[in-house]
Amino acid sequence: MRSQIWSRMLLVIPMLLIVSFITFLLVQFSPMDPAEVVLQAQGVPEITEELLAETRQELGMERPLLYRYADWLAASARLEFGDSYVTGKPIWSLLWPALLNTWKLTLISSVIVVIVSVLLGLICALHEGKLIDRSIRGMAFFLTSMPTFWLAAWMIWGLSVQLNLLPTSGMTSVSSYILPVASIVIAYAGLYFRNIRTSVLAQINEDYVLYQRACGLPEWRIRMHVLRNAMQVAISIFAMAIPTIMGSTVVIENVFAWPGLGSLSVKAILTRDFPLIQAYVLLMAVFFICFNLIADLIHAVVNPK
Repeated sequence: MRSQIWSRMLLVIPMLLIVSFITFLLVQFSPMDPAEVVLQAQGVPEITEELLAETRQELGMERPLLYRYADWLAASARLEFGDSYVTGKPIWSLLWPALLNTWKLTLISSVIVVIVSVLLGLICALHEGKLIDRSIRGMAFFLTSMPTFWLAAWMIWGLSVQLNLLPTSGMTSVSSYILPVASIVIAYAGLYFRNIRTSVLAQINEDYVLYQRACGLPEWRIRMHVLRNAMQVAISIFAMAIPTIMGSTVVIENVFAWPGLGSLSVKAILTRDFPLIQAYVLLMAVFFICFNLIADLIHAVVNPK
């Protein structure tokens, strides 16, 4: 098992190199000249070829592609992503506070998604085919079929505008978390609980459950065994839920004006702030790869077979 863990960890290195190189190429092949973006952000009234050539020289764009990639990769490993084309500030100084805000929203939402998914999955599996099972699945199908931004907009209209119970946007207090978290939980718990239900039903029909009942074990102990074995299947789902939710907060953060990575990335795209876009894409790719590795390692520890 130890050799398998080391091989999975070593496999991460070429994956990160490939992802970083693709991320670097995305900006290099952009139809918009980075030098022109910098000059426009600086408010230069007339952009000439001489200014463009001078700016390209300052940005190091005249050097060969692989040299520029090697320098960018080495700097990125030190979390030095360069300066923003628009604001002139270091990229990491913009990313760090936004990352913290997104992490707060993601972790709270992920914990609630896991709890709600497990509870709903167990209830539906233990009452398979009954009214409560059909009602929960029907409601989940209805809610998850709604676009997230549309559901969020209705929640703002009903709870904030009409009833004046919760803030509509921003990150001003604890109550500011309720609507964004609720939007994320409704979107993802409705998907993940069905995986739990399917996994629990598969375990209930196993021979060991019949044997335990024949031996007279209490029903609650049998259910604990079923849940433990069923959760092994759901480990990878929940491990990947964190980066998935983190990546999907782009919509939620823009709807609720949440000062996180999603809002920051949209602003960077609209202003063509290429270094910031590069850093965001690379950061999200690293999170996905690392959490995928964590899921594999947990699987190896829980079930060595």
